[in-house]
Amino acid sequence: MIAFLCWYHLYAWFDKRTRRISQAPYANLLRCLPHLIMPSAEKPIIIHIGDPIKYNHDLYKQLESKFTIIRPSAEERQREPFLEALRQKKWGDFQAVMRPFWITGGEMGRWDKELIPLLPKSMKVYASAGAGYDWADVDIMAENGILYCNGAAASSEAVADMALYHIISVFRNMQWSNMAARGSEEEFLDAHAHTQLTAFNPRGHTLGIVGLGNIGYQIAHKTYKALGMRIAYYDPLPKSPEQEAAIEATNYPKLEDMLATADCIVIAAPGAGGKKILGREEIAKMKKGSRLVNVARGSLVDEEAVADAMDSGHLFAVGLDVFEDEPRPNPRLQIMRNATLTCHTAGGALDTSIGFERLAMENVMAVLEGRDAVTPVNKHLFK
Repeated sequence: MIAFLCWYHLYAWFDKRTRRISQAPYANLLRCLPHLIMPSAEKPIIIHIGDPIKYNHDLYKQLESKFTIIRPSAEERQREPFLEALRQKKWGDFQAVMRPFWITGGEMGRWDKELIPLLPKSMKVYASAGAGYDWADVDIMAENGILYCNGAAASSEAVADMALYHIISVFRNMQWSNMAARGSEEEFLDAHAHTQLTAFNPRGHTLGIVGLGNIGYQIAHKTYKALGMRIAYYDPLPKSPEQEAAIEATNYPKLEDMLATADCIVIAAPGAGGKKILGREEIAKMKKGSRLVNVARGSLVDEEAVADAMDSGHLFAVGLDVFEDEPRPNPRLQIMRNATLTCHTAGGALDTSIGFERLAMENVMAVLEGRDAVTPVNKHLFK
């Protein structure tokens, strides 16, 4: 009723245009009008870095109704302008950062010991697209009370499917056949006659998976069910007995022991802070004539050591979706007909992009509303 009277007499004042507002009969009520029509408490702030939402518009509207969303420009997202904006508290005491699309939003570079301490003390969560997080020091985030959430659950299916493609390729000489089909008649006939001499069905062979997280477990499940492979794995965080039993998986506490027995090694682990999981020493411990597939991070594998092992025959074939120096694959591997190479597209399905968006928003909303995050990465590092 009070709000109605305020609006009514404000209209009357403008209509008559003869009285000063201080003389209006409800001047005090007019002065209270902003407080009646504006919320008394500010909404928590979310920083949205990268491209606008493309798919999950209804969920974004829900987010906008609960929070204030600020999306810095491409110029503001460059390293120095971004750091300076944090120093100057340009965006206030925001509580979350959301990066719903992996191609943009990373213009400021590494989230490291230089950047993270500049974040406001109010910051609670960073939710990003993508499965890997080698560009973010999640341990430093945890020290500062910031939960990091990734989008691995959205890309698990696509990455696992691409891993199957590479696994089949390295067993069945698919790259040799693909290259020959685009070559001369002689190359075609040569591949037709000779690929079969060194090709094998994956069934019955042992697949050794490094990293049995969301993606690794999907790879294990698909290869066990569809290809009839035996599953071995190495992971500092072993699966439960029930999860292992579902795929008849054998856990190896030591990586070197699994390397010596597997017919094909698949790297499905997150980034290891620049450390190599498979360097020259580890590759030498792999079973002679075995195969290697990497759908995780190029930084995890020494490509020169791989090329040397391929030349010597220690490794029979390799399948890589990721590379040490992207977008430049190792030139030695590029010309090998037993090296299957794809352009870091393992997660590249439309379903994945839709899921990345959704998970980024759901993680932010959950944390800011006091619920458990959907895909936390560094929760175990909190003290």
